[in-house]
Amino acid sequence: MDMKTEKKTLNLKERYRLLTRDLGWEPSYRSADEVFPYVKYEGIKVHDWGKWEDPFRLTMDAYWKYQAEKERKFYAIVDAHAQNNGHLNITDARYLSALKLFLQAISPGEYAAGKGFARVGREFPGVGTQVACQMQALDEIRHAQTQIHALSNYNKYYDGFHAFADARDRIWYTSVARSFFDDAMSAGPFEFMIAIGFSFEYVLTNLLFVPFMSGAAYNGDMATVTFGFSAQSDEARHMTLGLECIKFMLEQDPDNLPIVQGWIDKWFWRGFRVLGLVSTMMDYMLPKRVMSWREAWEIYGVENGGALFRDLARYGVRPPKGWDDAEKAIDHMSHQIMLGLYQWSFGTSFHSWIPSDDDMEWLAKKYPTTFDKYYRPRWNHIKKLAAAGTPFKNFGLAKLCQCCQLPVVFTEPDDPTLLCNRETVYEGEKYHFCSDGCQQVFENEPEKYVQAWLPMPQLFQMFDGDVAAWMDWVSLRDGHDNGDYDGSRDQQNFQQWRGLATSNQ
Repeated sequence: MDMKTEKKTLNLKERYRLLTRDLGWEPSYRSADEVFPYVKYEGIKVHDWGKWEDPFRLTMDAYWKYQAEKERKFYAIVDAHAQNNGHLNITDARYLSALKLFLQAISPGEYAAGKGFARVGREFPGVGTQVACQMQALDEIRHAQTQIHALSNYNKYYDGFHAFADARDRIWYTSVARSFFDDAMSAGPFEFMIAIGFSFEYVLTNLLFVPFMSGAAYNGDMATVTFGFSAQSDEARHMTLGLECIKFMLEQDPDNLPIVQGWIDKWFWRGFRVLGLVSTMMDYMLPKRVMSWREAWEIYGVENGGALFRDLARYGVRPPKGWDDAEKAIDHMSHQIMLGLYQWSFGTSFHSWIPSDDDMEWLAKKYPTTFDKYYRPRWNHIKKLAAAGTPFKNFGLAKLCQCCQLPVVFTEPDDPTLLCNRETVYEGEKYHFCSDGCQQVFENEPEKYVQAWLPMPQLFQMFDGDVAAWMDWVSLRDGHDNGDYDGSRDQQNFQQWRGLATSNQ
């Protein structure tokens, strides 16, 4: 007679091991170097992949249940937003410029990060890293999808949302974020983890999602709030993964320290330049602001970043080389970029405007040492030109930084009255940069950055300087998607529809 045995119940640790670490195997008919050819070429030495500590002991079945619940909540709110004409509940249609910039520059970056993690998950031999990268790849694709779905409702009513994918690939200001992710995706697996796990998740994400989504709530945009905080709950896992990868490399071999430090220097500055777009969204594009870019930097940059580097100091890691220059730029960058977006507004797929007197009073309070001295006089001059019927518009093409691809509009770190321009000659060709940080990144890897696809030169190469042909190529509808907000269809439609929704007419 067979004896009945009680089925053993696995504890959480055993279950986690079976569903993650025990899924791996040792290759038999190919060597490990053949199966994982990229893991050594960056110079990182790993002696024991088993030392990888998973920040979140999450199995795939638990992951799907967790994310499915978030999806149900997300789409319930997005559907309610659409059914209740949520597009009329925002404070002002100027706010839509921030959403257009986000959709064109940031959402495609999320998708690129998903592709990148799918790749490096295959390139790492450690099962722990493979599982972590698989989950983050799914997270990033989901973030892109939820953002596109939430913002698609605005596309029914307002200009500038219709061709965000074309904008991402072809318009000059979106090349800033695109080049960041192209740079990361063309790097080795370890550098990719620093680029995304550290720079994008630790430097960029906190300064983007937390204050900007709070700004969305202040401006009545519950759809954006929902996708923002739905994504932010994943970002905590992503930040921990990036930090764990840094610690893992540093603990494996002391020779890894100078390589990791160089990547931290590079990707901090690359991420900081992308934040220039975020700073402008926060300071200028939110009609009702929750905090200034300076205040967000103090909380999420100085305090959080300082804590991170104090934690890493025991491994010999110092703060990034460009940290001091970044601090000097904080009180200037949003004003300088907005001035650039205003003067080149013919080439943007969103509207720009001259700050109102109330806006300038707010900016003066938030930037007491810089705004009144350096930027209010410029805006007042631009306002006089507009009142005289000769608005300040620049139809020339901006000189772009070969590294970050922003226009060269920034000033010297120690002299806000002097434009910062750096040059390097490589193999007989001259290249321009907006800062010491971008020049140093280029000079460390010139073979990579000479291949950068710069939108402004491409206009001449592809269209012989024909701006109208370029606009058609980037799906930019002149007079509708671009130009001044005052008098635009977005302004007129919002005021008309909002009036109908709030009156008895």
